[in-house]
Amino acid sequence: MTRRIIDAHHHVWDLTVRPQPWITGDALAPLARSFSAEDLAAEARAAGVVATVVVQTVCVPQETPELLTLAAGNDLITGVVGWTDLTAPDVADALAALRERPGGERLVGIRHQVQEEPDPHWLLRPDVQRGLAAVAAAGLVYDLVVTPDRLAAAAGAAARLPALTFVLDHLGKPRIADRLLEPWAADLRRLGALPNTVCKLSGLVTEAAPGTWRTGDLQPYADTALDAFGPQRLMFGSDWPVCTLRTDYTSVVRIADALTTGLGPREKDALFHDNALRVYGLGGFRRDRPARHADAPTRRPHGAS
Repeated sequence: MTRRIIDAHHHVWDLTVRPQPWITGDALAPLARSFSAEDLAAEARAAGVVATVVVQTVCVPQETPELLTLAAGNDLITGVVGWTDLTAPDVADALAALRERPGGERLVGIRHQVQEEPDPHWLLRPDVQRGLAAVAAAGLVYDLVVTPDRLAAAAGAAARLPALTFVLDHLGKPRIADRLLEPWAADLRRLGALPNTVCKLSGLVTEAAPGTWRTGDLQPYADTALDAFGPQRLMFGSDWPVCTLRTDYTSVVRIADALTTGLGPREKDALFHDNALRVYGLGGFRRDRPARHADAPTRRPHGAS
């Protein structure tokens, strides 16, 4: 590929600053070290990446200010999807305070580890809905990290809050290793039918069967997402360094390109660059307002992916 790419989803962490409690067991052992923006930069630029969005990994208040400071001094990281407690009474003030910090202009979204909440309907709770409304009022988007059993609640939340753009990470983590399409596909289409939703073509390799997976195993899931959201509401994300459990960064980019072979040049540019620019409002680009009518392996790395 020769196109300019925005990587709309990656992580960094420093284990000397804080642990990543989700990194446990032999399957995730390769991730049990620090991964820095400098580690990413050379690989990303070699793959044609011109900008990235770094995404939170743990639900603690200290991490987001650190990511904002990192982005402020980094010419590759253009956006930050951070965390704040959506259920806090002062959530609007907390979002405003993040915006006032160094690098605050690079805050583009908020995410919570919904996949770890015991309540499958957590997104529909009144206190969470109030917090999500504050995210919309702040001009930010909301990243959804959910497993397939939470997609119905995600669609319900998006339907209740048409002023908020919901970005689904990793296609909702379909069970690729088990070769299961339903009911994931039907639920994904229900979410994609809502105009204030976007989806990231990311995280698929880590949902595939370790050691035996092939790119073709991912194709039905990518095709379903393209059908549900269309190329104007899909964004490429590497999910680095979690993706390194299966393959290297350059290969993730090539796989995403192969999975979208049927798209034309303009559609590819949208998926790999323009949509992230527009949805996240990167680099001062005016972020779209959503329409006001009717986005890891079997042992999933819950904390980050």
